[in-house]
This record gives sequence, C-alpha cells and structure tokens, in this order.
Amino acid sequence: MFDITQLLDEIKASPYEEIVVTAPHTGVVTFADVREGARVIGPSGTWKEKKGTLLATIERERNQKPIHAVEKGEVKEVLRHLEGTFVEAGTPLVRLRHFLSKDEVLAIILKKALHLFVAPERAKYYFAPDVDKKVKASGPRSVSLHEGMDLFIMSRMKREASLAYSGPSGVIYAVYFQHNENVDAGQPLIGVCPPDQLSLIEDVVARVQTEWEERE
Repeated sequence: MFDITQLLDEIKASPYEEIVVTAPHTGVVTFADVREGARVIGPSGTWKEKKGTLLATIERERNQKPIHAVEKGEVKEVLRHLEGTFVEAGTPLVRLRHFLSKDEVLAIILKKALHLFVAPERAKYYFAPDVDKKVKASGPRSVSLHEGMDLFIMSRMKREASLAYSGPSGVIYAVYFQHNENVDAGQPLIGVCPPDQLSLIEDVVARVQTEWEERE
C-alpha cells in the first residue's frame, strides 16, 4: 500500500489543477469581460445543460461560437494580445486554476491505490450479462473478480468480443467508463480492490472526507 499521508500532503501543497482553454477551431477571437483573478463557474444542471462563464467567442465564416469555462475556478491569464486576431484550432486563450474538490482528490488517490483494469483498445465497453445483473441489483462492489473471468463485452466497428479480467482477485471498487461511450486505449475501465486492502481503502476515503477543505 502506498503512503497515503505523503500523497495527501502533496495534494494539499498544490490543491489545484491548471486548465488551458483553447480555440475549438480556426477563427477570429473576441474576449469576454473576464479579468485575471476573477472567479468563474463551470457547467451545471442535471445534464450540464447550463453553460459555464463566457470567456470568449470565436468567429468563422460569420458564425460565432461561444467558449465557456469547463470548470469553476480562478482566471490566471487571458491572452489578450490575441484579441481580434485569427487563430488556429488549439491555440491557448485563457488559463484557469481549478481547486480540487473532495471527490476529485479521492479519485486521484483511488487511482493510485486500486488495481486499474484498462481498455486494451478504443471501443465501447459493457459488462458481461452475469456481471451486469449483479451491478444493477447490488452495485459494483458486489462483484468478486478472479483471473480469467469473463468481465466485459468490447464493441468496435459493429463487432463484439468478450474480454476477460486480468489482475489480482478482488471486488470492483470504482467504475470509470460510461455506458455507450467510447473509451480510449489505456484508459481505466474499473478499479479493483483486493479483499485484504478493503478496510485500508475505506480508511482512506474517510480520511479525505474529514480532512479535505473545499474551496469556492
């Protein structure tokens, strides 16, 4: 088991992530009235249907596309020298500092503590029928895994293939893929916790819940 105290201290020392908002396509940039140090909000609502703070617009062929903040945080830099200029897709426009929430900190720690079973190739993934029934009835932690167990159905380009589990025995502690969405090769599908480490993981979760201070 890794050193949870050291990792938590490291995250506390730098409790944020830098987000670079870029141009989604070529066009002429016009910045909104946002300044360095201002607070911005990300998308909200059940389906994230409410857009975040407007940061800029980009015009191409007389069509304007708004560019919104993707997370809440603080504006660190607005590249205003690009105002009114034609930029290429991917050009950095605004830099944000997003302070990590409890859930985000917990996700970082769990990805280090759990055994991650990753996607072997870009495809859509579904639990095998027997596993899916257990997950829907009692949650993912009701599923005990062992080497060679049929775990997923991998769907790509109208073909499906069975994917067996490879790794230590344990229970599914975290699920990282979304139904009917493509997962890139190398990205985690699930996080598995060996039975003898379950109490340690629960202690980690409790510690983060009590020690981490949320920032607005």
